[in-house]
Amino acid sequence: MQDIQVATRKGLFTVHRAPAGWRIGQPQFPGEPVTQVLRDAHDGAWYAALRLGHFGVKLKRSSDGGANWQDVAAPAFPPKPTEGPLADDTTPWSVDLVWSLEAGGGRLWAGALPAGLFVSEDGGASWRLVESLWTRPERREWFGGGYDHAGIHSIVVDPRDAAHVTLAISCGGVWQTGDAGATWANTSEGFDAGAYMPPERRFDGNIQDVHRIAACSAHPEVLWAQHHGGIYRSGDGGRSWRNLGTPAPSAFGFAVAAHPRDPQRAWFVPAHSDQQRMPVDGRMVVNETRDGGASFRTHGEGLPARAAYHLVYRHALACADDGQTLAMGSTTGGLWVSEDGGAGWECLSRDLPPVAAVRFA
Repeated sequence: MQDIQVATRKGLFTVHRAPAGWRIGQPQFPGEPVTQVLRDAHDGAWYAALRLGHFGVKLKRSSDGGANWQDVAAPAFPPKPTEGPLADDTTPWSVDLVWSLEAGGGRLWAGALPAGLFVSEDGGASWRLVESLWTRPERREWFGGGYDHAGIHSIVVDPRDAAHVTLAISCGGVWQTGDAGATWANTSEGFDAGAYMPPERRFDGNIQDVHRIAACSAHPEVLWAQHHGGIYRSGDGGRSWRNLGTPAPSAFGFAVAAHPRDPQRAWFVPAHSDQQRMPVDGRMVVNETRDGGASFRTHGEGLPARAAYHLVYRHALACADDGQTLAMGSTTGGLWVSEDGGAGWECLSRDLPPVAAVRFA
């Protein structure tokens, strides 16, 4: 069984599966906000991104499963131009947080707030801003969905072709490259921003608030999206998207996890609404589809059934490679594991710091 990495506002916790059950270890980087974590399957290295406020963003790397960590370079913008078309850019040219980390084809990709994409080809020793995306004129229209500025929170590297990368930006829609970042195209057809934009712009791909995207590893042409306006699925590699309706109790939320082998199966964590970011009627549940979104089943066994105020962030729901084990963390320090595909959940803690991300290592 894989370990679970839990990135929180006060450190990185590793959860081990022991004969007597799951065990939460002592935090690494205690007291420090960890915004993202990654295990690179290429060489087994672990990465942790820290958001240290006045001291900036830091990136740590471990080559021994988290026993020891070394500082590596953190993504950083070049100096802002003082002349030319970007001289009046109102977006800060400084990385506030590393919101996403992914690996593939010998590259590391980092998505930042504000919405800069960075790439490293030397294991994080150095990073380069992907200027082909940053300098696109469309970026001037992107805006924050919860933060003051837009950010890149989802990166999907195609396992069949590492040069094919899909991004989700809040709020800037879905963007794809087929040549490792040399060129880009907005692929947000089908999304509907009518919940927060005027009618004439509701289908504008450049202002879509996609909360999270996830792909089926074995069938990467199938992607799932939790959007501000509902749940979506793509069967053509993310070029177009289909709304899946409104499953009970809500289609609003932030997290989505795709089954690694079954393209018909995915999980979501519904919240009441943008205005009330908590479970509907105080009952925390997980929604699952097993038929490509034609229908949903609602799971609540082992989860708080009343007076619950948990919110599950974008990266705080994950499915292991076995397709049966899931992990979920909340903004109020709850951590749960399911070993039966989401039908039943075991609470491992209600006392962790707010959880930003969970990943199976």
